[in-house]
Amino acid sequence: MKRIVTIQDISCVGKCSLTVALPIISAMGIESAIIPTAVLSTHTGFKNFTFHDLTGEISKITSHWKEQNIGFDGIYTGYLGSFEQLDLMKELFKDFGKGKTLFVDPCMADNGKLYPGFTREFALAMAKLCGLADVICPNITEATLLLDKPYPGDEYDEKYIKNLMEELAKLGSKKVILKGVGYKKGLCGVITFDSATGAFSEYFHELIPAKFHGTGDIFASVAFSAVVLGKSLEEAVKLAADFTVLSIKKTMAHTDHNWYGVDFESAFPWLLQNLQ
Repeated sequence: MKRIVTIQDISCVGKCSLTVALPIISAMGIESAIIPTAVLSTHTGFKNFTFHDLTGEISKITSHWKEQNIGFDGIYTGYLGSFEQLDLMKELFKDFGKGKTLFVDPCMADNGKLYPGFTREFALAMAKLCGLADVICPNITEATLLLDKPYPGDEYDEKYIKNLMEELAKLGSKKVILKGVGYKKGLCGVITFDSATGAFSEYFHELIPAKFHGTGDIFASVAFSAVVLGKSLEEAVKLAADFTVLSIKKTMAHTDHNWYGVDFESAFPWLLQNLQ
């Protein structure tokens, strides 16, 4: 059985970060170790949430792993909350990542804006971590921040996207996944770029007029797991996009669905059937 480690925060209620990544990775037949970067009572979409930083525990955890000769087939970073955590991830890559799949989802922004607490300086520091990865998985907002470029809004075309991805690859990552691409009317797409071959691929699905927390984490968790299991980047992206869309549809089918996350658990039978 493959074994990976994912490094993200835990929101005790709210389907995002580790509470999404852990069940998805496990369901896909991969042993999942975790490093929680912080614990929150709920995700930040709720009011008056509690927050406890766990940065001080990260080095203790990894030191113990080294003592026990624990290794991994892949490393997957999600939401990281500080410059110190970025530096700790570089050390983690050095200690545990040689010859393994390194996947960075630079969770820090969307819709043209940084998440609260982040700065442009943090985005440029995140770009350095992305440069160490095998695969990075930003949205368009994050991509422009990594490159210190202005956000284009909806004013972009296929040529702009391809240029953007080529520049992202120059940061050092071997492969790039760009989420939330909308240059085809009524559709939402995911574009991939392999810097070794110069090949692009695209996968578009219907644009669902709804916004839910955690869908990016769902997509990244499936895509990363599929790559670790030996799927091509194109296969991994298609599986991840279809699963995310199905999860949203299952959520919206319930008139009393919650607002804070999607019903991805009900889509697991589809995922396992299509993982073969």
